[in-house]
Amino acid sequence: MKIGIDKIGFAIPKYYLDITDLAVSRNIEPEKFTKGLMQLEMSVTPINQDIVTLGASAASDILTDEDKKQIDMIIVGTETGIDQSKAASVFIHGLLGIQPFARSIEIKEACYGATAGLEMARNHIANKPESKVLVIASDIAKYGIGAGGESTQGAGSIAMLITKDPKIAVINNDNIYQTRDLMDFWRPNYSPYPFVDGKFSTELYLDCLATTWQQYLTTNNKKIEDFKAICFHLPFPKLGLKGLNALLGEDTPTEHQQLLTNSFMQSIIYSQKIGNIYTGSLFLGLLSLLEQSSELSTGDNIALYSYGSGAVCEIFSLTLVDNFKQQLRKDRLNTDFSERTRLSVKEYEKMFFQTVEVDETGNAAVEQIDTTSKFYLEKIEQHRRIYKER
Repeated sequence: MKIGIDKIGFAIPKYYLDITDLAVSRNIEPEKFTKGLMQLEMSVTPINQDIVTLGASAASDILTDEDKKQIDMIIVGTETGIDQSKAASVFIHGLLGIQPFARSIEIKEACYGATAGLEMARNHIANKPESKVLVIASDIAKYGIGAGGESTQGAGSIAMLITKDPKIAVINNDNIYQTRDLMDFWRPNYSPYPFVDGKFSTELYLDCLATTWQQYLTTNNKKIEDFKAICFHLPFPKLGLKGLNALLGEDTPTEHQQLLTNSFMQSIIYSQKIGNIYTGSLFLGLLSLLEQSSELSTGDNIALYSYGSGAVCEIFSLTLVDNFKQQLRKDRLNTDFSERTRLSVKEYEKMFFQTVEVDETGNAAVEQIDTTSKFYLEKIEQHRRIYKER
């Protein structure tokens, strides 16, 4: 049975900050961001939008009424959960009106969680072929005003419908994963922002990639020439490029090196305009590649490197199916991105520091800054988050 990605949805906030504006305001040479990180813009989330509204929007973009009747599992991968107990997927299940006899869970392991969700989804479909599983990666990356990672912030969500006989790509059963108990990036419950050992995190990302890639090739009897593209987790695009260059050995044919480099550049187009979306970054790169590449064909294999600090990583592959291009949108740069509002640095900073102030009775009004998104956080009532659909 072939199991894989049948549809891919996407959602970002309606606001963004130009990375050059940020650099100038922080007295930093803009090329440190635009060339050193290969970052151009970053998405900014208003107070009435969060991982639930973004995740619901991404899924709503692709689901039909029939899909909602067949989905019996919803998995959200996130590291910016909005409740220590209730899964974001439960809120999303209600907002989307998915049939009641479904399992809804949330998976956490830094930026890796949604990848684990994919394998769980694949195994579920293998046992129940008529089922459909909705896997959502939804996150908001915030490091703090003036923090070292400020220029890599971002927000967004990717939703993937997993089914048998998928219309986009088959998920191959060739996964290799690795775990190392190390502290390169973490966020204790008492801190609103993560702690990052940036240099060590970069080194760990690359070493996990190299060792897992070698194990992947050996176990599956494959070579780099078997892949038309390689997608990477993208904390910032330049790190993905370093990863690709680390895999391109002297024995890789020059023509294939150029092919993979071209594919990589197509895979970072969306990330350059959004920033880091943690669990969704890898799949945002995949979506960018699929929608922006003109070189991919039926039967092409794509390798994917997922990395979550702390650290867990995984390499697996997809194979594109017939007519996959019909399931994609080629106009996204002229729609989703062009419809956003550019913020000044002062506007961004005001939005960054806004919080929902809950009173002693557990109630709070939420300022409706974004009045166009399909789903929104309306209020908090007796400590309950109340979401609405427009």
